[in-house]
Amino acid sequence: MSSKPLVSVIMIFLNAEKFFEQTSKNVFKEAIKSVFAQTYDHWELLLVDDGSSDTSTKTALWYAQQNPGKVRYLEHEYHQNRGMSASRNLGIRNAKGKYVALLDADDIWLPQKLDKQVAIMEAQPEAGMVYGSTYQWFSWTGNPEAAQLDFQRPLGVQPDTLFKPPKLLALYLEGTALTPGTCSVLIRHEVIKDVGGFEESFRGLYEDQVFFYKVCLKYPVFVESGCWDRYRQHPSSCCQVALSQGQFQPQKPNPFHLTVLNWLEKYLSEQGVKDTEVWQAFRKALWPYHHPTLYRLSQYTQYLKGRMKGLVKLIARQTLPAPIRGRLRAQWKGTEYCPPVGTVKFGNLRRVTPLSRVFGFDRGLPIDRYYVENFLTSQANDIQGRVLEIGDNFYTRKFGGDRVTKSDVLHVIEGNPDATIVGDLSNADHIPSDTFDCLVLTQTLHLIYDVQSALKTINRILKPGGVALMTFPGISQICIDEWKDYWYWAFTNLSAQRLFEEVFPKTNVTIKTYGNVLTATSFLQGVATEELQKKELDHCDPSYQVLITVRAVKP
Repeated sequence: MSSKPLVSVIMIFLNAEKFFEQTSKNVFKEAIKSVFAQTYDHWELLLVDDGSSDTSTKTALWYAQQNPGKVRYLEHEYHQNRGMSASRNLGIRNAKGKYVALLDADDIWLPQKLDKQVAIMEAQPEAGMVYGSTYQWFSWTGNPEAAQLDFQRPLGVQPDTLFKPPKLLALYLEGTALTPGTCSVLIRHEVIKDVGGFEESFRGLYEDQVFFYKVCLKYPVFVESGCWDRYRQHPSSCCQVALSQGQFQPQKPNPFHLTVLNWLEKYLSEQGVKDTEVWQAFRKALWPYHHPTLYRLSQYTQYLKGRMKGLVKLIARQTLPAPIRGRLRAQWKGTEYCPPVGTVKFGNLRRVTPLSRVFGFDRGLPIDRYYVENFLTSQANDIQGRVLEIGDNFYTRKFGGDRVTKSDVLHVIEGNPDATIVGDLSNADHIPSDTFDCLVLTQTLHLIYDVQSALKTINRILKPGGVALMTFPGISQICIDEWKDYWYWAFTNLSAQRLFEEVFPKTNVTIKTYGNVLTATSFLQGVATEELQKKELDHCDPSYQVLITVRAVKP
């Protein structure tokens, strides 16, 4: 018996083969085959017939007969046509799985759909549902021109995020976020039961949105970055038929949407919803229907603004140099100006030698030292009791103060007058175990070839509960002083994490990085801290790690 949770796949269909008889593709079979192609194998497929009169009933029955225990055929009493919501509910009532996934009979899944989403749901026990983006699929016909129409629908929210209720509902009503594509979701079976399934008064059009409103009102929803379904675009789909008949236009007021809003107002009141954000978003969505003249006027105003903006752009394009246009565009959008190729001005930095070869010491405080001191300031309370520092005890005195009862200095070679202990951390059996409350090791680890042995020594000589505060370069020049022949390593936050977790428990290791593209460039040039603004220094971009810091605690 499989230890994996069972997924019930519900595929409703109505005359699924009728339109496609004129093509070489049987899309109903393609949809079913995409379920069989899943890398996640613990699923059941429920084929729910909504009263088909074509050969799709025969196709569904054949799959059920050929795959007993894996595929089941369901239909309404007397083979009635009861609509999409009632058909999905029939499937849900007969589902046995912990999770429910929905796939329309003319769409397909990519093979990893269930594998990826089950893993997310198992890792996110709070989440009632997960969904990703949907791929609007025009190129299924094989027409090269149609391929240019394919696109992935935007989510409108930060992906790989768990949204607590009812945040997503408000974003859907505002139009900031798009409701999920039906085939992109995976839902806990118990959640569907709790919200009462699909609203059967909605037979088509908006039936999925109404259901998602109910889920997002009550349960956290995880929005993932994956895109695992292909939403086939063709003239006989429910939405396309409504569009061709002029029944509605996306993003514009229409009677079907008003019906949804009227239902939602009643539902929110029945559920006792008090959330201000949801009601404000609801009133905003309802405003075009209560004030149609003002709405049309506002739309016309927006149209005129767009035309005026286009006119300004045209004049600017014909009269202003490209760099000036770029700066104005960036200011208009509130973004940083990015000069076009060939117009970048390097100024004093157009040189193949740095402004300073000594990390900016001759110009002021080096940028890496600014970050080192920021880190030690934030961890100053750890510098107490008996403290061991490398080279000298400058930082012990500066950040430890009266909390330090005894200060020791370790140096690798004899001759340092400040040293109380001489030795190499990678081979230091003479340093007694369980001795120090804190160890301050700044800008040193990259100079030790046998890093693992050094870390084992650090762990050994710390008292239980003792703290090691360490910093080392990420992006850096190679030292030109007496240590240049000892510079072995450069690290990243990931390599540091892996390295320290081999010696210290994972929960006792905290990694933080400092730096951004400006400070990294400045540090390489030897620009000093005083030459940059504080907001520039303090901005952190993990892609440009000038300094990596570690706080490791001995159990």
